[in-house]
Amino acid sequence: MKILVLGGGGREHALVWALKQSPRVEKIWCAPGNGGIRTEAECVATDAADVRAIIALAEKIRPDLTVVGPELPLVNGIADAFRLRNWAIVGPSQQAAQLEGSKIFSKEFLERHRIPTAKIYGTYDSSAEVYGALSSVAWPVVIKADGLCAGKGVFLAPDFARAKDFVERVMEKNELGPGGRRTLLEETLEGEELSFIILTDGNRYAPLLPTRDHKRVFDRNQGPNTGGMGAYSTDELLPDDLLETIRSTIVEPTLLGLAADGIRYQGFLYIGLMLTNSGPKVLEFNCRLGDPEAQAILARLEFDLAEVLSDVAEGRLDPSKLHWKPGASACVVLTSGGYPGEFQYSKRIEGLTAAEQITGVKVLHAGTKLAGQALVTNGGRVLGVTAAAASLEAALASAYEAASRIHFEGMHYRKDIGTHATQLKAAGD
Repeated sequence: MKILVLGGGGREHALVWALKQSPRVEKIWCAPGNGGIRTEAECVATDAADVRAIIALAEKIRPDLTVVGPELPLVNGIADAFRLRNWAIVGPSQQAAQLEGSKIFSKEFLERHRIPTAKIYGTYDSSAEVYGALSSVAWPVVIKADGLCAGKGVFLAPDFARAKDFVERVMEKNELGPGGRRTLLEETLEGEELSFIILTDGNRYAPLLPTRDHKRVFDRNQGPNTGGMGAYSTDELLPDDLLETIRSTIVEPTLLGLAADGIRYQGFLYIGLMLTNSGPKVLEFNCRLGDPEAQAILARLEFDLAEVLSDVAEGRLDPSKLHWKPGASACVVLTSGGYPGEFQYSKRIEGLTAAEQITGVKVLHAGTKLAGQALVTNGGRVLGVTAAAASLEAALASAYEAASRIHFEGMHYRKDIGTHATQLKAAGD
């Protein structure tokens, strides 16, 4: 098989790494790739979100399968363009991708099909409308920009002043671009968050390993939201009874709802959940693998990913083929100083070889590039230091030991990824 992977972040490096383990795979291209992916695939300097450019690339290289990493190509209709040409691709249609591309579309879908979610106060086309509605909400309140905002479009506002500041920046100053033209307000849910991702061919589905992400930039969940500062997966994260509840009240109603709406969903579907006292509720949908959840999930892979994804593209997914290594995994994201705000580029990265000498560790690249003979930073999230082990404690110890061997100017990472889970286990909860 010859495979094209679209994207250039940590999730895409994890996909390339996992696909390369398949004996079926002869060649992998990645567009555009990054400084780490280039050692495992042929990187092609093409914008993954440019549908015409990707079509031209595919016509030239003729991949047997294309796997879409990020959301923007999907929202732009790349999967439709490929299927129109009978080219194998893993990813939902443009219409289905609106589950992520528009939070208002997603919320209306959830309410229409009576899938558990937070109560919505309303949707708004202007900041003045939002300010008026804020007089009758319960605090804190969740404010969501409607469109794609690179993980920065959701804000938990504790009071009117903070809410007004966020709305002003998003809707008046356009700091998040066109994704902030419309907003919605919804109630705040309390509980533990869980990332639940499924793989579906449009008929059958298979759940991937459950993971937990860490969105805030600083320890103890302080500071602004980011694209994700780290994630972990353990066998204990999702008891069987909770898995069954999620399947019966959320996953299957979602797939049935999509079918009822005339939408055939194929690919990865990320369901962000809040585990409340009254049961799991949907926070958000994403139309692709999470990042950094993908890094933690694929570190525990024990099946041929190329074979399974090829099955998905052909509409013949066999869920029994998915097997996972027992134990746990963790991904610690190393970021540029100042992220998720302004940060500097082109800082030389040292210590990668020493980090990967630790058993079970894989350093997955996100924002890196090659400058001459040196590997340098090229984004906010730079590296995902990922480890798998027999226990979460062991996986975290390996990941943090590896992280300590890496250095670049301004480097920042959270020191408490997975800590809550290990504390609960120690307490016997």
